[in-house]
Amino acid sequence: MHFSTVDYVIFVLLLVASAGIGLYYAFSGGRQRTTQEFLLADRSMSCLPVSLSLLATFQSAVAILGAPSEIYTHGTQYWFLGCSYFLGLLIPAHIFIPVFYRLHLSSTYQYLELRFSKSVRICGTVTFIFQMIRYFHAFPLVNVYLNLFVITVTGFDLWGAVLAMGLVCTLYTALGGLKAVIWTDVFQTIVMFAGQLAVIIVGTHQAGGIAEVWKKAQNGSRISGLDLNPDPLERHTFWTLGVGGVFLMLALYGVNQAQVQRYLSSRTEKVAIMSCYAVFPCQQIVLTMGCLMGLVMYARYGEESPLDKGYVKSNDQMVLYFVMDVLQDLPGLPGLFVACLFSGALSTISSAFNSLATVTMEDLIKPHVAPMTEARATLLSKMLALGYGLVCLAMAYIASLMGSVLQAALSIFGMVGGPLLGLFCLGMFFPWANSTGALVGLVSGLVMAFWIGIGSFLSRMSASALPVMNTTITPDVGNMTTALMTTLITSKPRPSGVQALYSLSYMWYSAHNSATVVVVGLLVSFLTGPSKEKDLNPGTIYPVLGNLLFFLPQRYREKLCCVTPLDDKSKVMDCQPYLMTRKESNGVAYTEEEGEQKTTQPTCNLAHTVQETAL
Repeated sequence: MHFSTVDYVIFVLLLVASAGIGLYYAFSGGRQRTTQEFLLADRSMSCLPVSLSLLATFQSAVAILGAPSEIYTHGTQYWFLGCSYFLGLLIPAHIFIPVFYRLHLSSTYQYLELRFSKSVRICGTVTFIFQMIRYFHAFPLVNVYLNLFVITVTGFDLWGAVLAMGLVCTLYTALGGLKAVIWTDVFQTIVMFAGQLAVIIVGTHQAGGIAEVWKKAQNGSRISGLDLNPDPLERHTFWTLGVGGVFLMLALYGVNQAQVQRYLSSRTEKVAIMSCYAVFPCQQIVLTMGCLMGLVMYARYGEESPLDKGYVKSNDQMVLYFVMDVLQDLPGLPGLFVACLFSGALSTISSAFNSLATVTMEDLIKPHVAPMTEARATLLSKMLALGYGLVCLAMAYIASLMGSVLQAALSIFGMVGGPLLGLFCLGMFFPWANSTGALVGLVSGLVMAFWIGIGSFLSRMSASALPVMNTTITPDVGNMTTALMTTLITSKPRPSGVQALYSLSYMWYSAHNSATVVVVGLLVSFLTGPSKEKDLNPGTIYPVLGNLLFFLPQRYREKLCCVTPLDDKSKVMDCQPYLMTRKESNGVAYTEEEGEQKTTQPTCNLAHTVQETAL
């Protein structure tokens, strides 16, 4: 099983096309001469490219490999994750997008300064940078998952492929800005769909048709029913996937800078909302394709997996082995699937580069340096994107030397999405939360996240190191006695105390950590003196509590939720001049034209516009 000339050509075309898109937008239009164009695509993007870019941002090579492997090993229970997509995308569309878009922000963390203070903004920015560094290990993960495949199957030089991918990704991100990133995401999403679809169609045909695939999966107990077990320690149930998954989706599609930046690049708020809606069917298609690929794998191998036979060393490599096994007699299709995998990696990493350059520029440099010209600010933004790309390559090289321990440590940083979600929810939904409560809540959420993450990792390590008793040497004293002893040896008691916390399903991490931030933040806010309505910018509050507490008299709802009455327009605060004042005081340079544009924006008070986005 080796690559043909056609396979190599298809793979090279992926890299050339991606680089070409970046060069096109680097030398066309405004030529990326302003930070507005480089970081936000001049706020001119339409619905289709934004929605496909939102989909591609976190549809990495790891996800393409992981979903089929999960289905092959554990069955279709994972498909119920799709139930979380509805609320996980509906809430961002009608709460987070209106708040961020009407504030006319460049960085999500500018909101934290408007709502709380500069210190909260800096802490949120630094936390996000750590979170996105987690995605930098997409290169090492591709290293691990493709190691067997790239060297022994395709004949590629591993580091040659990784270096080529890294340089191409850095090139089009640093030169073409967000517009190039979005349009390459569109191209790479199409490649991802084509690669997965090719494997499913060919594999199903070779297995005897979809009916035969389904029959073998049923006979092998791979078609899972609805598991309503409420135990949060169970790895996958309807509740962990359908409810816990909502908080995971909110952390990704509600407050993550990489996604919010795409919303803000839309030409209007309505386009941003429609882009979020369009992600829903696309996510369902991606999830279904992953499940189908896993079922086709099971129909081909059954219980005699390539992993058990020693052909591969991990479940994820088994997916790659399956692809080459199915497509080996069809020149071009193996190359298409490799292009599919690398497209997933490129889209994820380029999004990380661009979002990190944005928050570094807007949150860490502009507020703390002397005013700079637009040309200098744009050049610095490009250098930041280039710098993050080089750092990513360096980390990939170090991880390849140090092995999986570093990769496991880096993956812990992915858990900080929950605390960041909690921080934004604390600010938007609880008007009495203050800056002190936000800081203490964020720190508490991060401590909880690291505690659970590291404890769970060490617990699994110690469990795998324990010697396992061989039940085959049990004295033959009767079938009943042997069965009883085997049950006692192999059954595991339900964890209790701290061990129960370490055994929490990973799907609940985001919900648990965000709840920690909100609860601790509210307690500290009440102890240190809650915020008053006159001290708040109305554009930063979404009056969800006022709507939930509809049964209370109006005056109590106003006092409790700090919401300006809908009919009292004298209290409306225009948040755009307020935002400009806060930014200008931090030394950010604005041209006269930009200032006029910003001050002409309509008021951002969501208490007066909430009905516009109601379902």
